[in-house]
Amino acid sequence: MSKSSSRQKMAYGLIVILVLSILVMALPKILPKKDTPVTPVVPAVSVDVPAFSGDSAFVYVKKQVDFGPRVPGSPAHKSCAAWLVASFKKYGLTVIEQPFKAKAYFGTLDAVNIIGQYKPELPNRILLCAHWDSRHIADKDTKDQDKPILGADDGASGVAVLLEMARILQQNPVEYGVDFICFDAEDLGDERTPSSDASIMAQSGGNTTETWCLGSQYWSQNLHKPGYKAHFGILFDMVGASGAKFPREGISMLKAPEFVNKIWAVAAELGFDDLFVNTPAGQITDDHYFVMRGTNIPTVDIIGMPKSPPMFGDHHHTHFDNLTIIDNDVLRKVGQVTATVIYRAAAQLR
Repeated sequence: MSKSSSRQKMAYGLIVILVLSILVMALPKILPKKDTPVTPVVPAVSVDVPAFSGDSAFVYVKKQVDFGPRVPGSPAHKSCAAWLVASFKKYGLTVIEQPFKAKAYFGTLDAVNIIGQYKPELPNRILLCAHWDSRHIADKDTKDQDKPILGADDGASGVAVLLEMARILQQNPVEYGVDFICFDAEDLGDERTPSSDASIMAQSGGNTTETWCLGSQYWSQNLHKPGYKAHFGILFDMVGASGAKFPREGISMLKAPEFVNKIWAVAAELGFDDLFVNTPAGQITDDHYFVMRGTNIPTVDIIGMPKSPPMFGDHHHTHFDNLTIIDNDVLRKVGQVTATVIYRAAAQLR
């Protein structure tokens, strides 16, 4: 054997030893320790989400507005209630009517919560809600302030999202329970200061906050099903006006931040972050507050707050809250986000 051949073999041997040494040293870092759990990689669930029709939702808004102002106790209110019950039944829901006496600051009115149950036998549930009444006065208008408003956005738009979602579920079933609640007597609250009227103070326990959302207050104390629970809830309030913006409402962020984050993330994914803006907003006394206070179901308020002031837009509590301000595309985007959230939640239970 030549010296050069010997040196080559020695060099190869040193290289092999060096490589083995590196591998031995690296193994503890490459392989998990015996007592270290390995997190499995869960493949993403592919979900087909049906399209939400803004045009169909607009028709539902128009139908409600055509009845006239839906002030509890009025003929228009009674006619609209019958139509809502019939519509939910048409879409295969089990309907419960929950009548109650709405003790408003100006008197007592006959009111009714309307509850449509999709697959009431299933234990896993989502709560979708909106108020269906319209305000009894146009207190922010410059004329006819003592007359009721149509409430195309403030009332009818949220209910329209519920109805279109019920129609979609009938045509595209999922193994997930959904409860649709139309709360009554939400918009009968008093805008004056608590000290302005002693009778208001007496009825509301000294807090005019309690003069709002009478239907959700009643429902949360008289659940349609004893021990009712849902994984989470979404409240729709003023979700159809042109130029709408939905910031992250304060009580929702305080009590249901996980679900706010999920909903707004879906909106961003769908390209709707111009509507679901990633900015904080103040705490709003709305139906979701009383739902959470009575049941602890984390509930997110999707509520239109395009600017401040006036926080809820120029049409809020005026006669301008009519069909002309409703934007089909705003309804579509709110509904598509909702549908995506529901169908993905159902897919995770498979």
